[in-house]
Amino acid sequence: MDGTLVDTEPYWLQSETELMAQYGYVWTPDDQRHCLGGPLPRVGQYMHELAQAETPEFFESELVALVTSKFSGALNFMPGAHELLDEIRHLGIPLGLVSASPRVLVDATLSNIGSDVFAVSVSSNDVEKSKPDPESYLTAASQLNVDISKSLILEDSLTGISSAQASGAWVLAVPHIVEVKEGPRTRVVDSLVDLSLAEISSLFTDRMDA
Repeated sequence: MDGTLVDTEPYWLQSETELMAQYGYVWTPDDQRHCLGGPLPRVGQYMHELAQAETPEFFESELVALVTSKFSGALNFMPGAHELLDEIRHLGIPLGLVSASPRVLVDATLSNIGSDVFAVSVSSNDVEKSKPDPESYLTAASQLNVDISKSLILEDSLTGISSAQASGAWVLAVPHIVEVKEGPRTRVVDSLVDLSLAEISSLFTDRMDA
């Protein structure tokens, strides 16, 4: 969701910067890279250790509140994401939205882009173990009644990519800020712009035939 489907990362960065500034800490690009993709308990713990104040749960709660307030306006799709989403929906391929964000943020996103876009959505509140554990993706596949090994996951963060790879799915990584290496079932692209489903399929063809 964040940074793959919709451009919410600026809201996260702004909120993280604002929150840590209250404790005299200047949030850096390295801090952002470390926290990219969550999960939130890890981010809360990280902020708590940097600030040497409050509790990890406090920072987690405050961060969610700040980001939620910024989600109230219109959200922008990541470049190429809307077009690819439309193509997949037109072909009738089952779609699920999986996020390490809490349900309140997933629902806020769905209310912006349309609640009927995805057949299922899985948030961090819906699983016992959030990303990088594969549980959320396995849950989505089960709810969609699809074989995870024949599914394609799009991700942008190292945390999310690790989760997707551990699930056994094919993975298309669209990273920003971080570096991602290709693997047996993982391909990397710079952007989804002008990338059709057929072109995505061709990236994996040689590996599927192997």
